[in-house]
Amino acid sequence: MELPERPRRLRRTANLRRINRETRLATDHLIAPLFVMAGTDAQEEVPSMPNQYRYTIDRLVREAETLHSLGIPGIALFPAIPNQQKDATASAATDPDGLYPRAIRALKEAVPELLVMTDTALDPYSSDGHDGIVEDGAIANDATVERMCDIACVQAEAGADIIAPSDMMDGRVGAIRAALDGAGFTGTAILSYTAKYASAYYGPFRDALDSAPVERDDVPADKATYQMDPANSDEALRELRLDLQEGADMVMVKPALPYLDIIYRVKQAADVPVVAYNVSGEYAMIHAAGQNGWLDTKATALEALTAIRRAGADSILTYFAKDAARWLRNNA
Repeated sequence: MELPERPRRLRRTANLRRINRETRLATDHLIAPLFVMAGTDAQEEVPSMPNQYRYTIDRLVREAETLHSLGIPGIALFPAIPNQQKDATASAATDPDGLYPRAIRALKEAVPELLVMTDTALDPYSSDGHDGIVEDGAIANDATVERMCDIACVQAEAGADIIAPSDMMDGRVGAIRAALDGAGFTGTAILSYTAKYASAYYGPFRDALDSAPVERDDVPADKATYQMDPANSDEALRELRLDLQEGADMVMVKPALPYLDIIYRVKQAADVPVVAYNVSGEYAMIHAAGQNGWLDTKATALEALTAIRRAGADSILTYFAKDAARWLRNNA
């Protein structure tokens, strides 16, 4: 055949493919979500997330040291709060001596170079299981934002490097920025959950933290009045515009794999780093298929993470972070 171009020439050997690879996945791109719980010298595996654990602070620190030794630059920390400490206003979230601030301080003392990203939200502490304060059967936007400002300052005081509001309330980025600056935390960055969808992929995460909405007539049954409709794409750009105007340093799309088009669109429009959250349901599906012998867990996970990078993500929150760091190191 007389062909003017033969693309297969550049696929012929491993090194030809390597030098022509357009998208790179490295440990630098990985952020590991971790769960902290009360107690000492214990860890509990999350049933729906193989190899993922709720750690007491001492074991959390050891896990963070391992991640740091693998070259992972940061973690995203989430608290599992006992039910008896939860109430309608998430008051435990602003206790400076609570589980979460103590965990942040322990992490920064043990591994100061490791970035600590905090979940600035009410739902782990809420007896209603929502990211906002429930008033008259609805989520009160402005009251929630006021509460989040207090939470953000407590987290920054404990040593958080990056504050990550995950609630999707209107105006919270600007309010948090003003609160942090007013309290002297001008160097603390904000990663906004800019396009967080009302997704079915969060189930295992809510299993890990027991943070699903409670079943009660005066509490919204789901989070659809503040998280985004999965059918919408243009709306993500509106949220992006508002977050950038309000001072977001980084922006996030969550989930990742079902929303690669959103990651791409946000990356094209943003002039700040774009983060994607490879969420618990995505992780659980790949593991379940791997355990059943239907997929190769390692190959599928690395392909998924590469696809998220290819769509435009500068970094990825992923439960595969530790495994991926080891796989990438072995393949180097």
